[in-house]
Amino acid sequence: MKKVHFIGIGGIGMSALAQYYKDQGAVVSGSDRDPSQKVHDMLAKRGITVAVGHSPEIVPIDAELVVYSDAVVEGSEGFVERIRARELGIKEQSYFEALGDVSKEKRTVAVAGTHGKTTTTGMLAKILKDAGASPTAIVGSIVKDFGSNYLHGDSDIFVVEADEFRAHLLHLSPKVLVVNNLEWDHTDFYPSLGAMQETFKKAVEAVPTDGAIVTNPSNPNIAPLLANAKAKVVDYTKEPAYELRLPGEFNQMNARAAAAAARAAFPQIEDTIIYDSLSNFQGTWRRFEYKGKTARGADVYDDYAHHPTAVKETLHALRAKAKGKIFVAFHPHLYSRTKDLLEEFATAFTDADEVLIAPIYAAREVDDGSISSAILAERISRSGVSARTATFAEIEKALAEEPGPEDVVMTMGAGDIYKVADALVAQK
Repeated sequence: MKKVHFIGIGGIGMSALAQYYKDQGAVVSGSDRDPSQKVHDMLAKRGITVAVGHSPEIVPIDAELVVYSDAVVEGSEGFVERIRARELGIKEQSYFEALGDVSKEKRTVAVAGTHGKTTTTGMLAKILKDAGASPTAIVGSIVKDFGSNYLHGDSDIFVVEADEFRAHLLHLSPKVLVVNNLEWDHTDFYPSLGAMQETFKKAVEAVPTDGAIVTNPSNPNIAPLLANAKAKVVDYTKEPAYELRLPGEFNQMNARAAAAAARAAFPQIEDTIIYDSLSNFQGTWRRFEYKGKTARGADVYDDYAHHPTAVKETLHALRAKAKGKIFVAFHPHLYSRTKDLLEEFATAFTDADEVLIAPIYAAREVDDGSISSAILAERISRSGVSARTATFAEIEKALAEEPGPEDVVMTMGAGDIYKVADALVAQK
């Protein structure tokens, strides 16, 4: 492929795939409505220019492929570039279709599951890199150890984070499939846990006989999916506990899954390599990330958690570290998830002392009036935790003034609540 254009290149997966094509010798260009500065800078260092905004003229007339993000659909700003690509006769692929084509040519290790995919993928890529396996990796966040969401490798091992939304993971062709855990999520696409399990069942049954499925076979949501598996099942819970910089039992489970997957993908790996690699793993952007202190001396953390279980486990780990009060700024992600998992969210904040709820991040959805941040705050308050709604500006002001030197602030959510954390530590 000589020239590839990415519409929505600022997305974390899109930007990683763009770097992969650049490594393959392609001339890569891209556009985005409002790319993350962190991602924008990372691409610029690789010589990839990002056009801010969308217009037909941005599409190179001699491009061989146009890759578009899920958000670039009819009616969106970026769709004008897809129309232009069709006029020029340029092949179009969604991000996951393009990722699937890469996967077919590689010995793919795909990491799936409801929680911990990003951290597990980052850990796994680091273990294999440290072992000399030279993997290529595409991760759903910026791994601090690499300074990127992309890792260049010279072998045929391809480590990739697999997204279950809209059954995207079925585009991949893994030789090793990791299923960390499984809970009902993406409720706007999957009407039930059973529907979601069906996607994972298909993924499990597609792993070839000479492959491996790395999972917890005792998990009641996963066990039924393994009945017709052709590949061997590897129980990652049999891995030992590892010394980690990252807190929490959930990160121990991520580490065990990564270690088991590394053994399955690179059998000659030594135990000492795994131990040393995991003990030095620095973590990823927006996963229990320490940001600094407020002007009043409170520690500030940021995390991507947006499912009740992830929220609960993250705050439980934070409580073990905190000396004073825990202040949480939560940015609910999607009306459907907030509504369908409302009861679970109501009890997910029990380790917090004060919870500030930002307006729901709508993303691709339309507000039908049946759920709101006020409803969520009321349900959390009913569980015995102080919760209130607030705008981003009000949240920033409150967290700058209320938490003291012994307290801890945690911003949480899949939207842009992390900007509040950045602003708090910048106020010196």
